[in-house]
Amino acid sequence: MSTIRSAEDRTDRTDGTREGHGRLGRILSGAAVALGCVLFLGGFVWGALLYQPYAVPTGSMAPTINAGDRVLAQRIDGAEVRRGDVVVFNEAEWGDLPMVKRVVAVGGDEVACCTSGRLTVNGKPVDESYLPADTPASVVGIPRTTVPEGRLFLLGDERAGSLDSTAHLQEVGRGAVPRDAVVARVDAVAWPMDGLLARPDGFAGLPGGISEPGPLKAVVAAVVGGAALILGGAAYGPVAARFGRASRQRRTGRVRGA
Repeated sequence: MSTIRSAEDRTDRTDGTREGHGRLGRILSGAAVALGCVLFLGGFVWGALLYQPYAVPTGSMAPTINAGDRVLAQRIDGAEVRRGDVVVFNEAEWGDLPMVKRVVAVGGDEVACCTSGRLTVNGKPVDESYLPADTPASVVGIPRTTVPEGRLFLLGDERAGSLDSTAHLQEVGRGAVPRDAVVARVDAVAWPMDGLLARPDGFAGLPGGISEPGPLKAVVAAVVGGAALILGGAAYGPVAARFGRASRQRRTGRVRGA
């Protein structure tokens, strides 16, 4: 009898320790779920405030953005736009519908094409890595054009089939649109999930440089991290309970055997 009593005493102490660990685990589990909810919901709210989804109906920006793609564009002021940005804009003379094009020159720039098949900005050839290999920067050429101050010269990446600034050279603004026509800058293709747009480094050496990426990575990290914490914290209770039952059954079996 003394052996069995001693084994039961040890079991009681072990159960008490495990119960303490279980309470701590439940506290940490609840904290993980709470933090996960904050990150998950906060990430969604943050993203909704900063970003607007758009469906692109044409292939004028292929291969960067194809017809039918869904993109995420950061809401910005036109004053923040830099060369190389892919922007969403509304311009009455172009149809007064949201359109997506790439900024290749800003107010005061002289833009032309082509020198050895390449676009030039202020006389400097630009490496447009986003164009398909061996594709000329323009099919019909661009006469030397000085972009009026406060305006942006826009081209589609599909140079053979894009109705862009080259189709409006004879209009007011020499084909360029006002900066305040821009409503957003495209950061990523959300569907299909092609990810963030590549940085247009060919413009980096020009005055003003290129734009910094938006906070989309941080937004996605908050949402994904929050979801992981919620799932992990919620799963702790059932998993811990199952292992606890199995452990008690094994200990009970050993005591009875003693």
